[in-house]
Amino acid sequence: MKYLVLFLLPLSTVVSAQQNKWPVIKHYEGKFTERIAMPVGGIGTGNISIGGNGQWKDVEIMNKPAMGFYGAHNPKQAPFFMVFTQNTNGEKKTKALMGPVPLSDYAGSEGSRSPNHGLPRFSSSTFDAAYPFAVVNLSDTDMPVSAKAKVFNPYIPGDPQASGIPIAVIRYEITNKTNKPLEVSVAGSLDNFIGMDGSVAEISGWNSVIYPLGTKNNRNTFRQTKELSGIYMTSDSVDKNSRAWGTIALTTERNNPGDLISYRTEFNTKGWNSNITDLWDDFSDDGVFKDLAFPLKWDDPRGALAVKFHLAARETRTVQFFLTWDFPNRMNWSDRVIVGNYYSTRYSDAWDVIEKTLPLLPALEAKTLDFVNLVTNSDYPQEIKEAALFNSSTLRSQTTFRDKEGDFFGWEGVFAATGSCDGNCTHVWNYEYASPFLFGSLAMNMRQTEYKHALNDSSGLMSFRVGLPFDKKNNAYIAAADGQMGTIMKVYREWQLSGNDSFLKDLYPGVKKALSFAWIEKGWDANKDGVMEGCQHNTMDIEYYGPNPEIGFWYLGALKAAAAMAHYMNDAVFEKTCTELFTKGSHWIDENIFNGEFYYQKIWPVKSVNDVAKGLTLGAGAKDMSNPEFQIGEGCLVDQLVGQNMAFICGLGYLADSNHIKKSLSSIWKYNHLKPFGDHFNNMRSYVLGDEAGLVVTAYPDPAKRPAIPLSYGFEAWTGAEYTAAAGMFYTGMDKEAGQVIKDIRDRYDGFKRNPFNEEECGNHYVRAMASWSEILAFSKFNYSGVDKTFSITTKPGNYFWSNGYSWGNVVVSDNKVTIAVHYGKLDVQTIRLSNGKVVKLKKMMTLAENDTSAFIIP
Repeated sequence: MKYLVLFLLPLSTVVSAQQNKWPVIKHYEGKFTERIAMPVGGIGTGNISIGGNGQWKDVEIMNKPAMGFYGAHNPKQAPFFMVFTQNTNGEKKTKALMGPVPLSDYAGSEGSRSPNHGLPRFSSSTFDAAYPFAVVNLSDTDMPVSAKAKVFNPYIPGDPQASGIPIAVIRYEITNKTNKPLEVSVAGSLDNFIGMDGSVAEISGWNSVIYPLGTKNNRNTFRQTKELSGIYMTSDSVDKNSRAWGTIALTTERNNPGDLISYRTEFNTKGWNSNITDLWDDFSDDGVFKDLAFPLKWDDPRGALAVKFHLAARETRTVQFFLTWDFPNRMNWSDRVIVGNYYSTRYSDAWDVIEKTLPLLPALEAKTLDFVNLVTNSDYPQEIKEAALFNSSTLRSQTTFRDKEGDFFGWEGVFAATGSCDGNCTHVWNYEYASPFLFGSLAMNMRQTEYKHALNDSSGLMSFRVGLPFDKKNNAYIAAADGQMGTIMKVYREWQLSGNDSFLKDLYPGVKKALSFAWIEKGWDANKDGVMEGCQHNTMDIEYYGPNPEIGFWYLGALKAAAAMAHYMNDAVFEKTCTELFTKGSHWIDENIFNGEFYYQKIWPVKSVNDVAKGLTLGAGAKDMSNPEFQIGEGCLVDQLVGQNMAFICGLGYLADSNHIKKSLSSIWKYNHLKPFGDHFNNMRSYVLGDEAGLVVTAYPDPAKRPAIPLSYGFEAWTGAEYTAAAGMFYTGMDKEAGQVIKDIRDRYDGFKRNPFNEEECGNHYVRAMASWSEILAFSKFNYSGVDKTFSITTKPGNYFWSNGYSWGNVVVSDNKVTIAVHYGKLDVQTIRLSNGKVVKLKKMMTLAENDTSAFIIP
């Protein structure tokens, strides 16, 4: 094959952050801003969220989920920023840098329940987002200035260090709308809430009550260095082993000699919110704080920091603040043992965070912008960009954390008070693709945790939830059939993406054990026919009895991946076993559980099932029933092809008859897609309501074939399962239907009905929703093998962002040329493979370094 390689000039250089215009993927206004809460924080650091009207909310920086916590005993004292103006006539105006209180927050048992509800605000606000960048646009005809709140945290795929900094970068861009100069001051204020973790206990599903651990003798100190001024918040009396002990800093740069920086370390302590009155009056006087001391000291003193400056007629000026934190005492799943925070090992305290980050910030922002601009300017449909990027924020929510050793962990999601379902749950994390394709080292670390700490070395049973601290005695040793098979495919995926042979060699013995567990006496596939008939615990939180597509395709994918790994490891015997079982199982599933429209489950009575569940898989065992309950039966399951999806993404191809696969996806669209969803009966949780559209988990074209007691979650709709179906549709040419599925989801998370940065399932910021990143892969047909150095891409002309977890950039496809650009990391290339089967094989492997571009002619 002919090819041409062109080396172009460097793609980007580090420039001043202020010179970069932030991209926008989605604009929100009016009522569609009301439920927005975009998390701002790093991987494993916790976060604070910015609301659609500029309200700071959900302060979750202290090792605990705390949605609804505002960093204060009293929501009236939530963190906020404000602006003061004075014109040449001496007229003064002060307003909080927030938009209107949502109408839905007007009523409450003691008046409005909105935080900071009594503060004068700007009359109008809109919200622009391209995660992790958010801009709140504030305007008010009564004010001589307009304002923009611009917020982000560094987010660079392939670099979890740079993406794991405990900081919120907060900029307020103030524009003088008048033809005369103004004196302007911008200030930020928050309570010293060290000792409170914001835990919320839910009471019978009705209301919630905040239970703070307790502030005690907290103190604020004004600090100043050559580059920074700010409020440093500490506590000497809160237990230093508490998860809520640490430090906070609110700082600003000292980069303009004409600025006047002022501060308060405490406010009036007489009660009845006199501290807020004191704050407002002091600032509204002249925009300058006069620091005072009071004989009565509160345990949670409020601090404030202001920057005053001159603003010429029609001039725009940006004031930059930083909120940083360090809370080192992350606890284990049960809140009993300190496992620590990795980010805390890199900093001595919150002030150290900003001192170390400030000189790096221009480069960090430039590279973050580079990443987000590539996604924004790509030719993926709008809904794919939004779904993939916005849901990746879950990686930087309280759903995930890194212990002091740097190991990466995740709940399934988070509730208001605690995590939801612990232990890196294998069957839920099976669905997400953000971690492997954005942060490959973290995905590899999860595989090492599974195979080094969750696998029973003698039996091959893998606990689908791993205990903390690491000790195999802490594991429950309950196996999930889908989760265990999925980890085998994910070892293959991580090996391929990284090209790391040492990783494969290290985990390969465990892979053999995990797969062989399916063949033990009374096991999932005890008769070794390539079909799982045994008692199969799975992501529906029940056990399947009998062959079914959901587990069946995970098993086929695991067999195919294991055969490929065995071949590479020169393990001919195991390769032969896996290949033979795959061939038999693939034929069987087509011949026996495909009904002409979709794959279904053959329910086998428990008495006839090889029941390894007792004492091994489920602990308590299974009931001896002739007619098992909570089964699929002859229903059309929305994610029946979830294992096939992984095979597509890993480059393993079809696991069964391609025509049957395509027909099944067509049937999912035909039967599972409901609009209006509100006409559909649902006895469980409702994530789709009224006239909204979505894919129901299980559909029964013939209602008479529905089991009397149907699948546990069968009437629900999960975004992660919907994204799974959509990706399969993209892979099989159903682009229109796939796009509609994604649009239906994002229409539901529109900022008014639901938060566009929080697709819930069993908890907020749910991991399964990160299946949305698979739409990037399925639409572009991108795949990369670091083993044989093959870069795969679609033939459809366009500009596509790509990332393999270690490097990223964009690829431009035209009729006769593929141009690959590397914006981060390096990429080894030996072969270019197109989705139509055409291949360009280079005579010699080439390495594209960061900022390199190469064009390849396609014959």
